[in-house]
Amino acid sequence: MDLVFFDLDGTLLDGSSSLSPFTIETLQKMDANGIAYTVATGRTMLSARPILEGQFLSLPHIYNNGVTLWDPKQQRVEFENLLTENEIDVILAMALAHGITPFVNTVEAHYHVIYHSPPQHAIEEELITKYFARSAATLMPLDALAHDRPVTNISMIGENSHIKTMWEQLNHHPHLIAYSGPAHEGKEYSWMDVHHCLANKGAAVQKLRDELGATNVLCFGDSDNDLSMFEIADECYAPDNAKSFIKEKATKVIGHNHDDGVAKFLRERFGL
Repeated sequence: MDLVFFDLDGTLLDGSSSLSPFTIETLQKMDANGIAYTVATGRTMLSARPILEGQFLSLPHIYNNGVTLWDPKQQRVEFENLLTENEIDVILAMALAHGITPFVNTVEAHYHVIYHSPPQHAIEEELITKYFARSAATLMPLDALAHDRPVTNISMIGENSHIKTMWEQLNHHPHLIAYSGPAHEGKEYSWMDVHHCLANKGAAVQKLRDELGATNVLCFGDSDNDLSMFEIADECYAPDNAKSFIKEKATKVIGHNHDDGVAKFLRERFGL
């Protein structure tokens, strides 16, 4: 049994962060041919849901870089390697010391709740008023965060120098891992996402592989948070836009994500 896992941003999604009509048609062809596939993304359920509307309905989804598993058939959510209270305190203190607003992501009774301190700059304000406030997320003040809340990850956006400093420090913490990249809001800004160090896509992929009895796992990804699933995949593919070290680990480098690289490869690979 083949089992395919897709990263979203920079991989399956096109330049507008959407599933192109060609990609949707390719997924439909995979369904018709009985080829099992799902998503393994760093995105939260909240941010991925509008993109995946009507798609990926058969198998559990991997969100938050492996922290959250969502079963769309049974409407059930499971968590692995949530952040502990001490780890949360470390991340929050560091963010606030750098004048950056932390966005603490939780899933409570299937609802996405985001706790945050007051925004420190216009980019954060815009994120709150133009994105989060119009989404299905419930926004709450940071001081309302209870100690028993299931925190999947903490995200933030800030000037490159601050994010780089925090990224380096957090990745030296024995129980944390931080991912970062350039923000869409401008070249002087970067985003960062912080998880428990045991949370990764690879562990979640292995869990689903074992549960489904897959004999051949194919993974598609473009960035450092995809390395863990590349390491356990039988076949791993990187789009042409992927980071260089991801390409080096890939079984093969395929077409650019802006040009339906994954979908075109799938049609050839499976004769769709």
